[in-house]
Amino acid sequence: MVWRPVQATGPVLESVSPAVQSPVDAVPVGVESTVRIRLVANLAVHALLEETELTPKPALVDYRGGGAHDDMDLGMLFSSAYALHPTFGTLATRAYGCSPSRRLREELAAIGRRGERAMFAVTDGVNTHRGAIWALGLLAAAAAMAPPEAQPADIAALAGRVAAFPDRYAPAEVSHGSLVTRRYGVSGARGEARRGFPHVIRVALPTLRDAREAGRREEIARLDTLIALIAHVDDTCLLHRGGPAALRDAQAGARAVLAVGGNATLAGRRAVRSLEMALLRHNASPGGSADLLAAALFLDALDRAAAGPVLEEVA
Repeated sequence: MVWRPVQATGPVLESVSPAVQSPVDAVPVGVESTVRIRLVANLAVHALLEETELTPKPALVDYRGGGAHDDMDLGMLFSSAYALHPTFGTLATRAYGCSPSRRLREELAAIGRRGERAMFAVTDGVNTHRGAIWALGLLAAAAAMAPPEAQPADIAALAGRVAAFPDRYAPAEVSHGSLVTRRYGVSGARGEARRGFPHVIRVALPTLRDAREAGRREEIARLDTLIALIAHVDDTCLLHRGGPAALRDAQAGARAVLAVGGNATLAGRRAVRSLEMALLRHNASPGGSADLLAAALFLDALDRAAAGPVLEEVA
């Protein structure tokens, strides 16, 4: 795979309100921290690229087309991922060596909102990665807070401790995700983060690693990981666009794929096509599951990086 260049510089941290000034609890950036921050930012962007390029994903944007999205394509998702590299770097810089606190939570949120503006600037207002900014942003910050040898579950738990703090400066606007969580009583992306990303740790990473151990190609392992997430996650993207019927069809279809051996089998690939057709009838896609797949790929790459280099530096 050829990695594309990413502009690695970004804006300095701005305060979130007159009451929150400079990050006095931040650790000064030295050689060791610079290396860690660069690794975290690079791996976060690569996780987004890997999730984007994975094909075929049911009703999601991939090399075949836009799936259920008539306002997105592969090039837009690539541009969006590249634009977020400074955001991940700034999140990691702010969080490096810190402990969870309300102040840190609020300043990370301000950086994330600035990242959303950078995303919208390159997508002409299309929401390509808002959910990923939340999930990967928290995990990137937690990875910078944790020691390099920290396990994925430890990093996810640390991210959950940060997410549990309230943000006094959160915009008053109501998102699709918050509307869906209230209407249908699901936890959504915020609940997933506050609980330490249980679907990433207990579903995605075990599925990914079991598939590798079984000798499956990396692409197949990742596709089956996405299918496992769809089978288990109460995906607010599906609920927003297709309601409970879309979520039921998605989860049932994903379970059917896994029951016949996943993407490694002919029956599994046929079941994936049936799942996709069902989702397209609802004009819905499992975007929340795709975000969690990216989160799992990020944590997996961090874990492997502890044993040696896993990628070239993003330029």
